[in-house]
Amino acid sequence: MIHLSAEKNRQPLPDIQASGDTRRVAINRVGVTNVRYPISLRTPGDGSGNTFQHTVANINMFVALPHTEKGTHMSRFLEVLSDRHEGLCSDSLTELTVAMREKLNAESAFLEVNFPYFITKAAPVTRQAGKLDIDVTFELASGTEEDFVMTLKIPATSLCPCSKEISDYGAHNQRCEMTVKVRIAEGVNFWIEELFSMIEQCASTQVYSVLKRPDEKWVTEKAYENPKFVEDIVRDMAVTLRDDDRIVWFQCFSENFESIHSHNAYAMVEQDKREN
Repeated sequence: MIHLSAEKNRQPLPDIQASGDTRRVAINRVGVTNVRYPISLRTPGDGSGNTFQHTVANINMFVALPHTEKGTHMSRFLEVLSDRHEGLCSDSLTELTVAMREKLNAESAFLEVNFPYFITKAAPVTRQAGKLDIDVTFELASGTEEDFVMTLKIPATSLCPCSKEISDYGAHNQRCEMTVKVRIAEGVNFWIEELFSMIEQCASTQVYSVLKRPDEKWVTEKAYENPKFVEDIVRDMAVTLRDDDRIVWFQCFSENFESIHSHNAYAMVEQDKREN
C-alpha cells in the first residue's frame, strides 16, 4: 500500500481547465448532454393549474466559453442539477438556466429539456379514454439573450387528395408527424395541451391510442372526407399559429411517411410576427 505524505495531500490539485488558451477561438456552446432526470410539468388539470404530470427528461446543458479560457468545469453542471435533487419543476427551468450561468461564471447559458408527455384523449365515437404520448422539448437561453422555445411533435393522419381524385375507390393515406416550435409573448401562459389541440386539427384526421370498431369507422371516413397534401397541412398549421396573438414566432413542419413510396414528403413554414 502506498501512503502519500500529509504535505502532498495538502497541496491544491492543478486546475487545467482554468488555464488560458492562445488559439483565440471562442466556443458557442460547451457542456453536458443526455442527462436523464425526473421532471414535473404543471398541467391545466381542472383549470386550477395546480396539478402536475411527472416524467423523465433528457437534458442538455451548455454555456458559452470565451477564447481566453481553455475549458469549462463540467462537474458544475451536475452540481446545479443536483441542487434540485427532488426533481425539476417546469416553473423552475428559467431559474436553473440562470443558476448555470452564474455557477460557471459564463456570459450565456443554454438549456434543452426533452421529455415524453401524455395527453388523455377520448375516442371520437365510444369516448373511451386513452393516453397519447407526444415528444416535447423546451429550449431556454439566459445571458446575452433571453429565450424560450417550446417544441411539440404530434402524430396524425393524412390522406392524399390526388390519390382520392384519380382512384375509382379508396385513397392512400399515411401517418404524419407534425412538428411545431413557438415563442410565446412575454407574460403569457400557454399550455402544452392547448398547442397540441390547435395543431392536431390541421391534419386529415387525428390518431388515438384506443379505437373500437365504431371509432375506426369514424377515423377512416373522416380522413377520406378531409384529404390534405403535406403542403395543405403546414399551411393550415401556419394560419392557426399566425392568428393566435399569444405566439410571436413559429416554425412548423410536417413529415408524411408515405405508404406507396420509399421516401417521405416534407414541408415547412416559419414566421416571426415581431417583424411585421
